[in-house]
Amino acid sequence: MDLEPDEIEKIAHLARIAVAADEIEALNTELSGILDLVERMGELDTRGIMPMAHPLDMPQRLRPDVVTEENQREAYQAVAPATENGLYLVPRVIE
Repeated sequence: MDLEPDEIEKIAHLARIAVAADEIEALNTELSGILDLVERMGELDTRGIMPMAHPLDMPQRLRPDVVTEENQREAYQAVAPATENGLYLVPRVIE
């Protein structure tokens, strides 16, 4: 897929990348290669292939779900300007 120079400039603008005029041809080659690869990947038959969250079949290591901190709500809310029933009261900003 060959891109026009104005398309390269538009893509660079959207990506917030400054591109000099002499870099456009090199970017055209690289972007065209990427778009060709995506097009070829879209042509593959992926029916029957299970979606994966990770390429390795490994369980995720999780830490135990246990409380490790003390409840310090009263200490934190003691310095708050306004609280009620354990909640912080803030000025209304949406009407």
